[in-house]
Amino acid sequence: MATILKSDQREFTATPNKIDPFRIFTDASRTNRGVNPENLNFDLRQLNPDQYSAPYHFHQYAEELFMIVSGSATLRTPNGLEIVNSGDLMFFEKGETGAHQLYNHTSEVCIYLDVRTYLGYDIAEYPDSDKILIAPSFEIFRKDSQAKYFDDERNIKEKWNRLKNESDQTNRE
Repeated sequence: MATILKSDQREFTATPNKIDPFRIFTDASRTNRGVNPENLNFDLRQLNPDQYSAPYHFHQYAEELFMIVSGSATLRTPNGLEIVNSGDLMFFEKGETGAHQLYNHTSEVCIYLDVRTYLGYDIAEYPDSDKILIAPSFEIFRKDSQAKYFDDERNIKEKWNRLKNESDQTNRE
């Protein structure tokens, strides 16, 4: 069934858990109309003056495509800063080369379409703050506290013996 989201029925609401200067608004009409895509993830976003879309980041397992619907913003990528305007498309590939962030440098609202290939999981990295976000749980870790695969995996035989003894005790009761 086709669902039409009319422009005169837009209802931009604050995206939860955002702080200044990262306040972004998302059009709730998609959700309100029961549009819950299985594979095509998209949102219409409103970026107010002097706000950033999100911390500078890139995705390990998702591609993104932005289209400026109205207004203008400054796009940050690994290549630097560039002004993007109504009608411009921006494609962000997976990995470091697809890092991005929008900033509304104008006094007018910027509306953009955000389309992404997120299919249930992703890892986003934030180079400015050295963080890693795991989605969909949205757990956030510091990248500089990496561990090696076998760190703290010592005394495995003792752990197994303890578990065996506990299991034997439970079975006897």
